[in-house]
Amino acid sequence: MRAERVERRLAAILAADVAGYSRLIEADEEGTLGRLRVLRAETIDPKIAGHRGRIVKTTGDGLLVEFASVVDALRCAAEMQADLAEGNAALSPDRRIEFRIGINMSDIVVEDGDIFGDGVNVAARLEALAEPGGICVAARVQEDAVGRLDLIFDDIGERQLKNIARPVRAYRVVTATRRATPQPSSDPPLPDKPSIAVLPFANMSGDPEQEYFADGMVEEIIRRCRASAGSLSSPAIRALRTKGRPLM
Repeated sequence: MRAERVERRLAAILAADVAGYSRLIEADEEGTLGRLRVLRAETIDPKIAGHRGRIVKTTGDGLLVEFASVVDALRCAAEMQADLAEGNAALSPDRRIEFRIGINMSDIVVEDGDIFGDGVNVAARLEALAEPGGICVAARVQEDAVGRLDLIFDDIGERQLKNIARPVRAYRVVTATRRATPQPSSDPPLPDKPSIAVLPFANMSGDPEQEYFADGMVEEIIRRCRASAGSLSSPAIRALRTKGRPLM
C-alpha cells in the first residue's frame, strides 16, 4: 500500500504571544480578555489579512500565522507592532498588552490546515528572544528582507534555541517607531567664558583610607578656582563622575 503523500511548501512563519500574559490575566482577567478581543478584531486580524497571511491557530495569548512572502510577514509584523505601540502609549506599563513576534522562513508540513516542522519550532523560539513590542527573525528572513523594507536588523549572533539541535543566527528588528533617539545630556551646557575642569586624583599609595584625602584635594582646588575672577570650574560632582574611568 502506497504511503499518503505529505504536503510540503516553503513559507514564512510568524509566531506571536503576549508578554506578561499571566500577570495581566491575574490583575484583570475579564478586562484583559476583552481588550485582546478588540485588538484582534480591530488591529491584528485586519493586518494579517491585508498582508495575505493565514492564521493557522490561536491560543489564549498567542497565534501562529503563515505567509507566502517574507516581506509580507515582516511588513505585517512591523505595522502591527507600530499600531499596538500607539495604542499603548496612553497606558501605564503594567496595563499594556505587548506582543513578542518571531519570524522564520522554512519548508513546512501542512496537515488538516495546521503546519508542522522544525521551521515552526524555530519561529516560536525566536519569538521568545524578542523584547515586548519587538520582532526577532532568523538569518534567512533578514537576507530576504534587507533593503526592501525600512527596517534595521540588529545581529544578536548565533543562539542555541531550546530543542533545536543546530545554533540559529538571529536578528532583532528595529522599526521606525523603536529606533533610539538621542537622549539629552544631563550635564549643563558649557559656559561661554573660560572654564576649568578638575579631574579626580588617583590614590597612588595603595592605602584605601587615603582615598578621601585625594577627593578632598580635588574639591579644594575646585573651590579655589571658583573664587578666581573670570573663570568657571566644573562642579565637583561632574569631575568625580570620571573617577575610575580611563580618559583615553
